[in-house]
Amino acid sequence: MRIPASEHKIAQEQICERADAIIRKLQKAGFEAYLVGGCVRDLLLGLTPKDFDIATGAHPEQVRKIFSSARLIGRRFRLAHIYYGRDYIEVATFRAPHDESAQGQVNEQGRILHDNVYGSLEEDVWRRDFTINALFYDPVSGDVLDYIGGMQDLAKRRLHLIGDAEQRYREDPVRMLRALRFAAKLDFELDGPTGELIYSMGPLLHGVAPARLFDELLKLLHSGQGWKTFLLLEQYHLLSALLPVTATSLAHDVDGQYRKLLQSALTNTDHRLAEGKSVMPAFLFAVLLWEQVHTQMVQAQLKGHPELQALHIAATDVLRDQVKITAIPRRFSNVTREIWGLQARFRHRDLRRATILFNNPRFRAAYDFLCLRANSGEIIVADDCEWWTSFQEAAPEDRPMLCKNSGKKRRTKRKKTKSVAAE
Repeated sequence: MRIPASEHKIAQEQICERADAIIRKLQKAGFEAYLVGGCVRDLLLGLTPKDFDIATGAHPEQVRKIFSSARLIGRRFRLAHIYYGRDYIEVATFRAPHDESAQGQVNEQGRILHDNVYGSLEEDVWRRDFTINALFYDPVSGDVLDYIGGMQDLAKRRLHLIGDAEQRYREDPVRMLRALRFAAKLDFELDGPTGELIYSMGPLLHGVAPARLFDELLKLLHSGQGWKTFLLLEQYHLLSALLPVTATSLAHDVDGQYRKLLQSALTNTDHRLAEGKSVMPAFLFAVLLWEQVHTQMVQAQLKGHPELQALHIAATDVLRDQVKITAIPRRFSNVTREIWGLQARFRHRDLRRATILFNNPRFRAAYDFLCLRANSGEIIVADDCEWWTSFQEAAPEDRPMLCKNSGKKRRTKRKKTKSVAAE
């Protein structure tokens, strides 16, 4: 069904000029070409698209001949990236149903191994995951193409898998995560089997490559609706498949202190993203894994290990377990370790050590983590958070006196403690 420009909300000025130019050039070369997927969905919902993806009848090699800056990527799903400096527009060829050839392989569980069987626009529609992502827009004519009821599902704010839901989840279990991400981001309901089957099919995620699950986890929790998405992961029993360490910590979180830490961290992340500020994957994992690291660190200390050594042992064990599920790159896990390692140093308030810590490149992330702990109810670090806030706000010439007075207060506290003990 073609929906003319007069009957939908997309305006030509909303379209990325580069994507528009690519589509016009492909059409001039004799190929069908349209905007597709999330950008069309978001434009129809009045949202600003993050990316503008293109679907075309041209094969990747044909796209490369038309555009000198095109690079072909992928084996499982071959497509073209047309570069503009460091930026690029993604161009995918229409796909057809799988066949018995090497280009359309699936394994015994029904999971797609290769997805390079090319086809027509009408065939490509049925290969997409959700009806709201199977809408095409032609910027030349201004028409929206809807072959599968995507416009109706947009109007009803529901998420509906195309075809047999069980088969689609078996083809690619990550679709379950995408379903929850879209539900949280768009405030949509999961329709029938699209939601119901997740409970029983969640274990299929164990067969997904850890590197891919890492990417999907970041998309989930750095989507701008991180806390809402986290609750959906819990609701549909997928948290243990992605973050078993976190799920275990929550199961033993009797007083709700750890849940409060998670909620504060993810809510703050949502606010930062809404304000256009940057976020750190390393900080996210520092929060998600902290409770188990802290528990194992205490256990190691009880066995006689010094505090820093105990932290190193705990961090190594917990990160090793998590990396088996989501392959956290070392450039992130090393920063996570630094955030944890700096926590003990916030107890030192003499000027020399305070100044060294303040100038540490990880100071801000570690300080934010410290105060998140304090605000979630960790009384033991509340005084440190308050003091370091004062230290940052104080003028450089006032900091020596702040450190000196803090030393006096701490000595007084120790004397009182000894006096009470003597009595």
